[in-house]
Amino acid sequence: MDAKKEGGVKYVFAEALIAFLLILAAALFIYALGRHASPKHTQSENERAEYACGEKAPIQRLRINITLYRYLIYFAIFDSSVLVLAFSALSAEEAKVIPLILYLFIMLASSLILLEGGKDQYD
Repeated sequence: MDAKKEGGVKYVFAEALIAFLLILAAALFIYALGRHASPKHTQSENERAEYACGEKAPIQRLRINITLYRYLIYFAIFDSSVLVLAFSALSAEEAKVIPLILYLFIMLASSLILLEGGKDQYD
């Protein structure tokens, strides 16, 4: 009886393999037919050019204005401080208070330095 089961399993496996190969052959035939029948794509000058947000910009003469960098630094400091405060508020351990106070002190000192100290020579 085991011999009949083994023969049946081999037969089912052979059927599945043949079905898979036929479906794969049909898919490859349809793919090749579509590739042969489709119009050939030619690249235009715009497609071959470097992409710069859709605009043709003279990259050699492009000047970058960095006068507002200070606001970026303010945002980074205050955004990270809000994140640290939010996560520390979720923590109920008292051992986390000293690093939090130290971080807030460093944040306050750095914002005071940005506001008053180290003035730009071009302001």
